[in-house]
Amino acid sequence: MATLPSDGRAAPVTGGTRVLVAFILAGVAVSVALGVYGRVHEPTGGGLFTLGFPSLMWMKVSLATAAMVLAIVQLLTALRMYGRLGRTPAPRATAVTHRVSGVLAVVLSAPVAFHCLWSLGFGAYDTRSLVHSLFGCVFYGVFVTKMLTLRSRRVPAWALPILGGTLFTVLVVVWLTSAMWFFANGFPDY
Repeated sequence: MATLPSDGRAAPVTGGTRVLVAFILAGVAVSVALGVYGRVHEPTGGGLFTLGFPSLMWMKVSLATAAMVLAIVQLLTALRMYGRLGRTPAPRATAVTHRVSGVLAVVLSAPVAFHCLWSLGFGAYDTRSLVHSLFGCVFYGVFVTKMLTLRSRRVPAWALPILGGTLFTVLVVVWLTSAMWFFANGFPDY
């Protein structure tokens, strides 16, 4: 990790930092592409499938809530792996649980995101829908950045926990402005 020289000049940018910046730019490109697609695509107003749920909205809220629960598992297992929970090294099962819960969370979020963009488009009708749309797009950008970082040995070690925490925080905002909002508002029939 680069440190500031004692004379106050900026620390030199390392190759790992350049790689991280490139990964962040890739994530930004994904976020922007999703947002642009959601904004220019004519929303269909209906879904292509409901996976057996009574309605499209029930499917989205249920899958988003399941993804949120898995994200909490992600948070707890990450804290355990980084030594923030427990005193002994984390067992191998912790890392396996972390990976599996992460894959499942993203798999569950995919039909939700697809239907948000396909059926509803990028919402700017009110503050809640705007925040939800922005953070929904950012979620996949941060996800791409985190996955690229995870596979690189050149990126500074501090980047991965920061990206993981950012991904968790973004998902919390997405969930609060969607599923939680529906629960709090009597779950209107959509």
